[in-house]
Amino acid sequence: MPFHYMLRLLHRKLSLFSRRLNRPWCRSISNSFALHSEKSVSDFNSFAARTNTCGELRSAHVGQDVTLCGWVQYQRQNLFLVLRDFQGLTQLIIPQDEAHSHVKSILCNVPMESVLRVTGTVCSRPPEQKNPRIPTGDIEVKVKTAEVLNSCKKLPFEIKEFTKKSEALRMQYRYLDLRSSQMQYNLRLRSQMVMRMREYLCNLHGFVDVETPTLFKRTPGGAKEFLVPSREPGKFYSLPQSPQQFKQLLMIGGLDRYFQVARCYRDEGSKPDRQPEFTQIDIEMSFVDQAGIQRLIEGLLQYSWPEEKSPITIPFPSMSYAEALAAYGTDKPDTRFGMKIVDVSDLFRNVDIGLIQNVLRNPQGTVKAICVPQGMRCLQNKDLESLKETSKSRFNQEVLHLVLGPDGSLKPPMSKFLNREQQSELIRALNIQVDDVVVLAAGEHKEACSALGNLRLKSATLLEATGLVLRDPTAFHFLWVVDFPLFLPKEEKPEELESAHHPFTAPHPSDTSLLYSEPTKVRSQHYDLVLNGSEIGGGSIRIHNAQQQRFVLEKVLKEDPELLSHLLEALACGAPPHGGIALACSMELNP
Repeated sequence: MPFHYMLRLLHRKLSLFSRRLNRPWCRSISNSFALHSEKSVSDFNSFAARTNTCGELRSAHVGQDVTLCGWVQYQRQNLFLVLRDFQGLTQLIIPQDEAHSHVKSILCNVPMESVLRVTGTVCSRPPEQKNPRIPTGDIEVKVKTAEVLNSCKKLPFEIKEFTKKSEALRMQYRYLDLRSSQMQYNLRLRSQMVMRMREYLCNLHGFVDVETPTLFKRTPGGAKEFLVPSREPGKFYSLPQSPQQFKQLLMIGGLDRYFQVARCYRDEGSKPDRQPEFTQIDIEMSFVDQAGIQRLIEGLLQYSWPEEKSPITIPFPSMSYAEALAAYGTDKPDTRFGMKIVDVSDLFRNVDIGLIQNVLRNPQGTVKAICVPQGMRCLQNKDLESLKETSKSRFNQEVLHLVLGPDGSLKPPMSKFLNREQQSELIRALNIQVDDVVVLAAGEHKEACSALGNLRLKSATLLEATGLVLRDPTAFHFLWVVDFPLFLPKEEKPEELESAHHPFTAPHPSDTSLLYSEPTKVRSQHYDLVLNGSEIGGGSIRIHNAQQQRFVLEKVLKEDPELLSHLLEALACGAPPHGGIALACSMELNP
């Protein structure tokens, strides 16, 4: 999943800035064109039946005759009409003289959202009528001729930013929703970022853009694949989950540096961060290590980042999978706010609470805690009960809570099991302040951390709903998560293993010997890029030895190696060390 989430987050942050202005179009979609070099100026009027766009005219154009094309945004008192296109708005003066009565009739009676072409002269607005909130607010166009290119029927919703419409309605009339300034902006932002990525990869670093096949054969492991029937009865193609095998074959073929804006398909239920069909920036390099891939991606994002935003700082911080799970309860932590998980097992070893003692008798048992700031003020009892129910239903994990009262003591009933010294130690360990709520989870390390990681995010959402700001909506916190386990137990059959990333991921150099004796202890050369709590990219250094790849498939994963005989044969033909990454950029278009 991935980088589409980064774009989605980026769109949200950019729209926060635009919404401070009274007119959405004054965000000026032309700002997004700043992604291009200042030396490169796009001609939006070439080959078109217009002289200018509706967001282009300024005081410097006063006195010029222009032709504009666009949609009718609104009309006022039969005196003014506002025309809209992809770049902005222009106010038109409806002529009132008898000589232009035909033009007046057209402009006064044309339905909203009809398509017009008008000609006229650019004039300065009277000082009291100038509108500093839009880029064209100093001028207006006195119309001479008007032509209705296509009349519009009554629409299911108005094309205005403040119009509320359901998601289902937006999807049904997607072509109308695309007329909005936010959707126009999203598509152009995506296009320009991808173009800048092409420049960085191909022009600056010698990558080769290669298209790979869409129809392929089944790949072991990973997500379910879409099947496409062939003309031969009983035979099917699979749509690729990613170009993974193709790009490895390109490295074996000596291409050295490959990239592609690749279409990928996974037959999975739609989730906010996962789609059945998406696009990714797909990258593979020969003779590279993990640090090299990370430096490449940091430079790529820095180069393609929108110029209207503050520059991103590189290198990005890095955290191991074990550290992320222990501190945040997830492998994709949102590091914009604290509320980290703290291990308080030692503090509770001598506390006479049956639930906790039963857990701590287990060698794998731990007690973890998070501190929810101002939780007593901001959270109601129903919120706390909801958090407990979520932990129980999703993670089969019981949680308890404590509150620090004004007198400096912990409440409620559970605190009676803690003496003064233990209470003070807990307050110091979590830096608890008055009215903070402490949530405790007792269980095995991964389960307790996962439950508290989920409650951490839910608590943040509840606190922010009351006005307490925890996650800066304009901040972008990138993070590399590394040293993932190479294999994980299957959920349905815990005695069997599956790849944590995919079956082509190489083991960590320090753990290679464990692959043949204790595979569950092997770390991988897999790395994820996380932004504000969402995974936006992932990759790995690949296995380039045919024997090691066969062992992983056949002995560890219990897969039929014949399904990948073509790749195993290629790896035996002098495959170079190689690795890569994918940043998914299919982006959810909705703001």
